[in-house]
Amino acid sequence: MPDIDQIMKKGQEQLRVLMGGRGGPRRPGGDGGGGMQFGRGAYIIAGLAALGLWLFASFYTVKPEEQSVELFLGEYYATGNPGLNFAPWPFVTAEVIPVTREQTEDIGVGTNTRGDSGLMLTTDENIVDIDFQVVWNISDPAMFLFNLAEPQQTVRSVSESAMREVIAQSELAPILNRDRDLIADTVQELIQNTMNAYDSGINIVRLNLDKADPPTEVIDAFRDVQAAEQERDRLERQADAYANQALAQARGQSAQLLEEAEGYRAQVVNEAAGEASRFEAVLTEYEKAPAVTRKRLYLETMEDVLGRVDKVILDEQGNGGQGVVPYLPLNELRGNTGAAGRAAATGGNN
Repeated sequence: MPDIDQIMKKGQEQLRVLMGGRGGPRRPGGDGGGGMQFGRGAYIIAGLAALGLWLFASFYTVKPEEQSVELFLGEYYATGNPGLNFAPWPFVTAEVIPVTREQTEDIGVGTNTRGDSGLMLTTDENIVDIDFQVVWNISDPAMFLFNLAEPQQTVRSVSESAMREVIAQSELAPILNRDRDLIADTVQELIQNTMNAYDSGINIVRLNLDKADPPTEVIDAFRDVQAAEQERDRLERQADAYANQALAQARGQSAQLLEEAEGYRAQVVNEAAGEASRFEAVLTEYEKAPAVTRKRLYLETMEDVLGRVDKVILDEQGNGGQGVVPYLPLNELRGNTGAAGRAAATGGNN
């Protein structure tokens, strides 16, 4: 195996040749020509190194989730696409910005040092404690880079202002119950419109309304009020149900009375019409034979009157003037007359 010293010497000779010197052992007084050649090679290598550094500074890579903004002497020049891009340094520089990465701003009582940022006043003069989160990304990197000095603080301030504006136009009860999604959509649209007016290049992805409650100091009293309101609503529903039931019963009774009155009226009218028709028929017969009609009316009247009387009438002139019969079962006759309409028993012909 060659000696290590020989390998080192051989490497030194090769390096000297590469730098512009001559091979072989160095001789006294022979450094003049070799020094000139070494200087020329150093300049070439320095130039190549400078070119490599310039190329290294000029080429840059943009990831798929990023975009670059190229600046020519500090002014906007172009927007770089994902992949390998060339910006001749130092005249053109590039700022690589993540555009698809979602960034968040949490606003509320428990998320920052400002204890009142989530306390907002409603239109019915109630205070509500709201915690929400704004999710955003960058839609235009050039606008984002040049028009906003503090993007996060701008998004935060605009979001809080928009939420306060919407809450100030709403009442407390809908905020706590049914209008949460509507409020979130309205605030997101208002934030986006404001950021567009600033030419911020920011896109509001979504707004998450995490909490909407009364302040902690009054939440117990608010719950008592809610319980009282629920009890009031329950009693109102019971009263409405009773009123509906009573009203339905009254209407039913009214309709029944009207029907009964209508039936009674029809009955009386029909009876009167029947009596009138009967009287007219009797009148017609009376005009034809007055004596016979008077006798018939008399007999019918006496039959009707005496038929309801508990008496037994005997004709003393019956049986050839002999008087009453030896035996007559009056008690049995009285009992039979009750079932048969109490017809009168006679002892002879009329």
